[in-house]
Amino acid sequence: MTHYVKAWILALGLILTPATAMAQDALPAAPGAEAAPAEASADTEVPAVEAAPTSGLDPELYTPMKPTEGVGMPVDGGLDFQPQVSETGKQAKWINNVILLPIMTVICLFVLALLFIVMIRFRRGANPEPSKTTHNTFIEIVWTVIPVLILLVIAVPSISLLAKQFEPAPEDALTVKVTGYQWYWGYNYPDNGDFEIISNMLPEDEANARGEPFQLAVDNRMVIPVGKPVKMLITGADVIHSFAIPAAWFKLDAVPGRINEKVLQIDEVGVYYGQCSELCGARHGFMPITVEVLPEDKFNDWVRANGGTVKGEEAAEEGEAEADADAETASDETTTEGAPADAAAAVN
Repeated sequence: MTHYVKAWILALGLILTPATAMAQDALPAAPGAEAAPAEASADTEVPAVEAAPTSGLDPELYTPMKPTEGVGMPVDGGLDFQPQVSETGKQAKWINNVILLPIMTVICLFVLALLFIVMIRFRRGANPEPSKTTHNTFIEIVWTVIPVLILLVIAVPSISLLAKQFEPAPEDALTVKVTGYQWYWGYNYPDNGDFEIISNMLPEDEANARGEPFQLAVDNRMVIPVGKPVKMLITGADVIHSFAIPAAWFKLDAVPGRINEKVLQIDEVGVYYGQCSELCGARHGFMPITVEVLPEDKFNDWVRANGGTVKGEEAAEEGEAEADADAETASDETTTEGAPADAAAAVN
């Protein structure tokens, strides 16, 4: 009876799945539209990707960088990991190519050879009277010790890599808060005035016009300085998302009600693409990530173009303001000290 109940529940779920999908497809084109500035009137419906300008910033301060074909993006027929642009990514790829792949190849060939030996040597025709051996102490020791040694060879560099990926960020690291929404990304820069960037996927014609891969290109990119550690604070606003940049060997879940932290450092200037890597709803496949890595001076220009503040400049402005305030205070004190003498001279 239990099997029949399960079968009916499964059938009902399959029947209702298309209706649920169509209901989700009827949602607005871009839920982030309210966060993106738009000049359209309230009566005019404008998709978010059109409301958020592809380049609404001062071109003298910032112009989006063109991506390099095959770098930071998937390629047709690709079999290997993407070229890595972070220290942890290069170490992880080295472990895969130098340690894991050779070990897996040797084990597979060894097992295949044993299988052929058993099939040929111990087949019924060649071995009509099978051996009655049930235990072999030497073989049992060997097949216990060798796997332990293999695991140790794999564990030492793997644990080192894992620990390195979750080292705390240095005090001078740039902080970027990443928020996953259904279905777009938001990037806050608390160290630079706490301005926010809303990032939606570009439609195909706009992506082609900008020379970027469709379903990976976005209207507003996350921008960071090259070779600098970035403390990523990642959370979700509604459901679980996952922020992933394959070329940087970076992936961290965005969980509602929790802030996950991890350091991202990319050592090469360029444009690098990723996608949400956690099933998050009907438009999960249309939630790309684009990270643009710039030299520090150009990153500062991008911050200024977004109305943000640069750390050093902010401190300098505060110092100038304090100096002006001290000068005004000193001027007021001088005037106050001279006032009684002037009053006495006037009486005489």
